[in-house]
Amino acid sequence: MTTGNRLLTLLPRELYKKLAPNLKRVSLEQGIILHHPGETIESLYFPTDCLLSITVTMNDGSTSEAGLIGNREVLGVNAFMGGRETTQTEYIVQMAGSAIKVDAQLLLEEFDCNKELRDVMLRCTQALIAQISQTTGCNSLHNLDQRLARWLLEAQDRTDKKELKLTHEFISHMLGVRRAGVTQAAQKLQERGLIRYQRGNVTILNQRALEASSCECFRVLREEYDRLLGPKDRDG
Repeated sequence: MTTGNRLLTLLPRELYKKLAPNLKRVSLEQGIILHHPGETIESLYFPTDCLLSITVTMNDGSTSEAGLIGNREVLGVNAFMGGRETTQTEYIVQMAGSAIKVDAQLLLEEFDCNKELRDVMLRCTQALIAQISQTTGCNSLHNLDQRLARWLLEAQDRTDKKELKLTHEFISHMLGVRRAGVTQAAQKLQERGLIRYQRGNVTILNQRALEASSCECFRVLREEYDRLLGPKDRDG
């Protein structure tokens, strides 16, 4: 069973076949807001090759990323946590691509009566909590060069792409820093031959070296995701 999303492939075949008529593949463009603060979550999105962000915006308009969602996750787990409204977070398409969309109410009804679906979704939620917790520590304790390397690795791991269509401005919003800081950090990585940046495209040239330049957060989170959701096939 090939879906392009890790969570969906973890579902038992019979359950997936039951849900399949209600799963809709959609194309998402960069910058589209899928959910605003205060709105009811109407749909969940299982990314296949796009990248989605859970962001928090302060009163002064500054934005920072709280969670990164790709083909190992689903966007909208709040719908299973006792309420379908979010008052703080916004969901935005970080990198264009495809996702599988499903009605939140339908999946919630299945969640309430199907232990296997519930197990998968709760393990995904636990992994997401681990990501948010690790990112909070990373943003407080590690320098921008390490954080940028970690973030690029996270994005690559969730899209299976070494070429990421991202601007420095967009990355700066997600990391909660000035664009000039991202440009400087990216230039350092490029001078060392780890990445290539050109016209909104960031290409990872040496993943092993990029991992060595990152803080421990990428490795810690990858191991936690592998523990909770099973190891992901990786080249090298």
